[in-house]
Amino acid sequence: MMNTPFPVTNPRIKEALAHLSPSLHGKDGALIKVLACVFSNGHLLLEDLPGLGKTTLAIAVARALGLNFGRVQCTNDLLPTDVTGLNIFKMEKGEFEFHPGPIFNNLVLVDEINRATPKTQSALLEAMGEEQATIDGRTYRLPRPFFVIATQNPVEHSGTFPLPESQMDRFMMKVSIGYPPRNAELEILRVGSQKAELENISALFSPKEILRIQSDIEHNVRVSEKILDYTLTLTEKTRASPGIAAGISTRGAMSLLQLAKTLAWMQNRDYVIPEDVKAMAPDVLLHRLQMKQGMAKREALDAIFAEVPVIL
Repeated sequence: MMNTPFPVTNPRIKEALAHLSPSLHGKDGALIKVLACVFSNGHLLLEDLPGLGKTTLAIAVARALGLNFGRVQCTNDLLPTDVTGLNIFKMEKGEFEFHPGPIFNNLVLVDEINRATPKTQSALLEAMGEEQATIDGRTYRLPRPFFVIATQNPVEHSGTFPLPESQMDRFMMKVSIGYPPRNAELEILRVGSQKAELENISALFSPKEILRIQSDIEHNVRVSEKILDYTLTLTEKTRASPGIAAGISTRGAMSLLQLAKTLAWMQNRDYVIPEDVKAMAPDVLLHRLQMKQGMAKREALDAIFAEVPVIL
């Protein structure tokens, strides 16, 4: 039985869940959020303990969506050119030739992103924010669609460089996979690793279809003035809360609305309701909040939602 964070009725998404669930035991909740982020044209941060299937999830999604896949394994000696690529001088041609790095793929998995130095993180920041990479003064456009799924370990601090607020704000969502349910984990223990099965996942989508769906959600799912007012009021409350040092940015509010529209589309609606905003808020807003000492993010956000009435 699928354990999804909200009901899904769109036939294409139901097909994707049924297609991927056998290879991703107990990860249905995280999977639906990854798909929501992709169809919202956003980047995703997966933060969880090692061994819970973050890499498997990213590879499976890339294959099912029919996307070119690149991977960056972050270490403290990783250079920006290891991510973006570099120009190599070809003697026989007497000129430099550009060799693209892994960032020139539709979906890029950035493993343990907080192990990369700030200089390398800045190269990723340009790619995520501008969908381009600058090498030796020349700018190259990245393929479309373009997504980054980054992972980091929440408990390991040795040899890591905390992500700056500007980079955290570039991630549309921050998601935790969590431990699988007992029945799913029992099945994993019974059959063993299924990494080899990832090669057998066929493509259900194509880059062109993903772009079409993104455009459909952007232009055909309506957001009423009251929903806009509700979202902005929530945003303003985070900025005025005495327990919050820095509230939600305009980019954060836009991300919340975009994901709410995608959730409406996933439920075969062409309009957003308050429940869409509420369902997406924790994964969109919590990683953007900067708290004062001793304050808990989730409790502060829950208090704000309880304080703001829904008048529709």
